[in-house]
Amino acid sequence: MTTDFAKFQKEAGLSFKDEALLTQAFVHRSYINENKQSGLAHNERLEFLGDAVLELVITDYLFKKYEDRAEGELTAYRSALVNADTCSQIATVLGMGDYLLLSKGESKDVGRARQYILANALEALIGAIYIDQGYDSAKDFIEKNFTPKIENIISTGSHVDAKSLFQEKAQEFDGITPAYKTIKEAGPDHEKRFTVGVYVGKDLVATGDGVSKQEAEQAAARSALVTRGWQ
Repeated sequence: MTTDFAKFQKEAGLSFKDEALLTQAFVHRSYINENKQSGLAHNERLEFLGDAVLELVITDYLFKKYEDRAEGELTAYRSALVNADTCSQIATVLGMGDYLLLSKGESKDVGRARQYILANALEALIGAIYIDQGYDSAKDFIEKNFTPKIENIISTGSHVDAKSLFQEKAQEFDGITPAYKTIKEAGPDHEKRFTVGVYVGKDLVATGDGVSKQEAEQAAARSALVTRGWQ
């Protein structure tokens, strides 16, 4: 971990007027809990703002680019573009993991837990850009990093609503509507993680994880489609 953001800004094409704001985007709540005298604030408020800016920019982009697409399809494209997987991938490419300020415990996390932290930090960074440089700069950053992914999302079908597709297939082949049950909840209230199982009748077909029950259900449905050979 480094707190010298000159290299990061250069490689990400950013130039902050208020570098303290940039630093805050990388501060996880766990770091504050272990370093109460640091004088830093965690990034959750910036994440809240950045999430809204990201959704607006992507919505505007898709609305203008795909004039012939219905609302439901545009919503699916947007969900695939702004979800935790996409955000964590972009954060990784930007090298944000090298700058995260985490507790000793959180710094050892790998896999999904680290992906969520990276995704949240990226949204916080977008919020910080918006405050520091305005909407147009945030829009430029988002369009540069997010929109090149849309054609691949469409061509691979990763925007498809997995729950709807699995329900359609289960009803077609099994005559049963799938049911979703929460198997496990973990983490503090501000950072819950859910594991959800999808059942056809009494049979557990697959499980999925997410930062919300909805995200975990989608993950479970995607896994179930693969398990059943219906993808």
